[in-house]
Amino acid sequence: MSSFFKSRQMAQLISVHFKEIVREPGVLFWGIGFPLLMALGLGVAFSRKPEVVRHVAYVESRTEEIIARHAKKSGAGPYKITTGDSVLGKTTFVFEKASWREAMVLLKRGSVSIVLAEKEGKVQYHFDPLNPDAQLGYLNLSRLLDGTPVAQEKPAGNVVPLDAIGTRYIDFLVPGLMAMGIMMACLWGISYGIIDKRGKKLLRRMVATPMRRSYFLVSLFAVRMAMNVVESGLLFIFAHFVFGITVQGSVAALCVLFLAGNIAFAGVSVFISCRTSNTEIGNGLISAISMPMMVLSGVFFSYHNFPEWSIPVIRRFPLTLLADSLRSVFIEGAGLSQVLMPAAVLTVIGVVLFFAGLRVFRWH
Repeated sequence: MSSFFKSRQMAQLISVHFKEIVREPGVLFWGIGFPLLMALGLGVAFSRKPEVVRHVAYVESRTEEIIARHAKKSGAGPYKITTGDSVLGKTTFVFEKASWREAMVLLKRGSVSIVLAEKEGKVQYHFDPLNPDAQLGYLNLSRLLDGTPVAQEKPAGNVVPLDAIGTRYIDFLVPGLMAMGIMMACLWGISYGIIDKRGKKLLRRMVATPMRRSYFLVSLFAVRMAMNVVESGLLFIFAHFVFGITVQGSVAALCVLFLAGNIAFAGVSVFISCRTSNTEIGNGLISAISMPMMVLSGVFFSYHNFPEWSIPVIRRFPLTLLADSLRSVFIEGAGLSQVLMPAAVLTVIGVVLFFAGLRVFRWH
């Protein structure tokens, strides 16, 4: 017991923390099952479809007369117009007759994005000008209903489909989900675990034993990182076989970033859980850290959609740095030398916050 490194003590702590995780079905679902379902749902939703159906509401019989000149109707079904080609994909507009009140309800529900009316023999288009889907629908419909013939089934000669690896939404999404998974696993797995044990007086009991305090935190980090390896690995395998995701860059760079990301968020976790013993306060602290980064850091969509002045601030978030770096390896072919700087920054963030939290850490 007098040796510098007590391997048996460390092994027992790792075993205890690991059993705490695997014995909770909810932890396994939210850590493994939920990211897979999210990748599947968003990947399917935003994948290119051979034919898209868009519903449009119209509110007057005179509007229906204009639509009937250009649209086809099968039996008692609605009027339809199909446009597009094999390169750009086909879009079918389905016209649904409704009163103004019904049309507004459909618009609010998102069932339609455009409402048509008639004025002086011409079609009026009512839609939100800030809605890109409605804008695209208006551009197509205004061309079709003004009498321009519907596009024939032949590719546009000046359009070349872009099929380069990494240009799909799912290629953008998966690295972001991995980065978010690391953050959420560390914050909830380490921070909440520490706060919960402190609130139940378990930390006080543990430090009364011959356990080294540093071993407790190191074992907690080791178990969480091992679980993150499993979770991220399963997500990648799933995305590879379902969507054809591949790593274009260096695997060594990916490993370095993965380690740096875990260190960064482990440090954040220790820092925010260093004092409180109230789980409700802990929930608030974790949410206050995680939610802004989930929204702003470009996990689900590019942060360049936000105002220009905010982008330099967003880029400094740890989650943004990790997600951007993982994407550079996955879809841009980045090597080890290109990720050393962001990995170093993430490591410094984690180490600084870890020791800052350790200085004021409460064990009781």
